[in-house]
Amino acid sequence: MRTWNRAVPVAVGTLVLALALTGCNDSGSGTGGQSSGSDSSNGKTSYRLGESSPPQESTMQKSKGSTFTVTPTKVETGTTADMDKSGLEKDKDEASKVPVYVWATLTHKSGKAMEVGDMDDDLIVKTNKGERTRALIVLMGEAKWPNCPAPDTGKNLSAGQSEKICKAFLIPEGQRAAAVELSRGFNAAPLEWPVKN
Repeated sequence: MRTWNRAVPVAVGTLVLALALTGCNDSGSGTGGQSSGSDSSNGKTSYRLGESSPPQESTMQKSKGSTFTVTPTKVETGTTADMDKSGLEKDKDEASKVPVYVWATLTHKSGKAMEVGDMDDDLIVKTNKGERTRALIVLMGEAKWPNCPAPDTGKNLSAGQSEKICKAFLIPEGQRAAAVELSRGFNAAPLEWPVKN
């Protein structure tokens, strides 16, 4: 089940939406719109932080057939103070949330140029309670996070180029990040990078 969590910003004119995949404990959760796994590692789906995914194939119209890898390198859970300073204000009836910061390296491997946003769109944070959450989506304006600037999602990468990014995810306060996942659609299990705490 997909739910939209609305965060009302302090700054007027800014709209922030966070997409959370909650209650999805099956291995095939995700949108399946961005990439399909061409898993060259004999069905391996679990990796260590810092270990690259197998090449993923773009299904985006502009870069169809291009391949890229995703390498989550670091995961850190933020605090309620980070939320207070972010410029976001939670709904009165919404449970408290904290940010999780995921740093990753995206590498364009082959084919037509690809936008950074087409390579990082399928990242998910799974909590120790089994909830899955997609990155915070900022439609206008931006949220401010310590040491985690918003990536330039429109930047094009050519084959051989890499980009280091940080993305913020919101999870319920009291839970912790258990893994970073890369969704591969409904027909393949997500790739997973467990978080050791």
